[in-house]
Amino acid sequence: MKRKISLFSLVVLIIASIDNIRNLPAAALFGSSLIFFFILSAIAFLIPTSLVAAELSATFPEKGGIYHWVHRAFGKKWAMTAIWLQWINTMVWYPTILSFVAGTLAYLVNPELAQNKLYLISCILIVFWGLTLINLRGIHVSALLTNIFALSGTIFPLILLIILGAIWIFSGQSLQIELNTTNLIPPLNVSTSWISLIAIMASFLGMELSGVHVNDIHRPQRNFPRAIFFSCSFIFFTMLLGSLFIAFVLPKEEINFVAGIMQVFTSFFDVFGLKGLIPVLTLLIVIGSIGNMINWLIAPAKGLLHAAEFHFLPPFFSHKNQAGVASRILLTQAILVSLFCLVFLLVPSVNAFYWFLTALSTELYMIMYILMFSACIRLHYNYSDRPKTFKIPGNHWGMWITALFGLIGCCTTIIVSFFPPGNIDIGSPARYLSMICIGNIVTIGPLFLFFLYERKKRVT
Repeated sequence: MKRKISLFSLVVLIIASIDNIRNLPAAALFGSSLIFFFILSAIAFLIPTSLVAAELSATFPEKGGIYHWVHRAFGKKWAMTAIWLQWINTMVWYPTILSFVAGTLAYLVNPELAQNKLYLISCILIVFWGLTLINLRGIHVSALLTNIFALSGTIFPLILLIILGAIWIFSGQSLQIELNTTNLIPPLNVSTSWISLIAIMASFLGMELSGVHVNDIHRPQRNFPRAIFFSCSFIFFTMLLGSLFIAFVLPKEEINFVAGIMQVFTSFFDVFGLKGLIPVLTLLIVIGSIGNMINWLIAPAKGLLHAAEFHFLPPFFSHKNQAGVASRILLTQAILVSLFCLVFLLVPSVNAFYWFLTALSTELYMIMYILMFSACIRLHYNYSDRPKTFKIPGNHWGMWITALFGLIGCCTTIIVSFFPPGNIDIGSPARYLSMICIGNIVTIGPLFLFFLYERKKRVT
């Protein structure tokens, strides 16, 4: 009999997969308005995503994942679109977490290196190619070890950040922002007020992965919603409070996206006489981030392997080495990540580079989520007779309300991603808009070549 995982273990798995300390500085930049947008993001995205993925996983326990869900609903071309968006989004996302690792490591040598583009690019390439070579040899870190890395480098620093932030406030230290009724709700008719939605949505990406565990727990119809509630609550409050405390401590103009976490911890340690903890905390955060990358590095390669199996890619990409790894796909994604790092040379600042890739990555992922929410509505009716271990409460009405909230959240985020943030030196609005448009063309454009290739293979 297959051993079931406990409710507590599922909550920890979800938290370890989603909670990410690196997004806090980007959210903190928007001050008190981030409270409103955190609540909006939870209602319009975090909860709908997890519930929809849970029902889809329960409906198709034999073979899940975004490719198979969309394939059943809309056919293989839309499925290819979904899996490509998931894969290429990861390629855009990697430079952001790698730059965060590089910026954090700088505190072991010289914090000013976090603003040095040459240092950041070099560190990014060394770490990513190193992890790629490890995976090519078939050396996989166990799930337990990966979770330990993620928990020690994410959950512990988050809790420490919140504790020190609370002490900072109650000890009477000066605060950089004020919370009152006039600034808690931003002016919603101003486009720049919505920019913070991108950073916050980026904090919640990947929640759909929790659905794969729906068949591995006792009494899923009762325990899965509880696990979602507990994990979502923890993720929501730790991300919200962590972002707020950074905004309280650091002046807006001094917040750095790749080093903001170490900036705020350094401020705490300077005031509380704990400077000796800086190297320890630095190593913990780096270990946690690398553990998270090890956990995700091979996943997009496996997803894209489906495309090669369905003849959307040349047989060249189906090759596996002696260790059973899709080596050519891994090398291809390493090359693409290296090329994305060259964007550093086109933007005026490190914050601009980080924000551009965050906005582009989030936008690509939101398009994939639109396909997932749409597929869930269709499959809810087409496979109504299939046995499910979990159903969204409320039957048809519950499904429509959940999916519509998710679709509205995704569409709003995509629209907002085309507006440049006013408090980041990212160049003129026209330049930013052209960069986002070019980024979409470069990342989505290859899909049409894949469709032509698949049609040619089918005809011949």
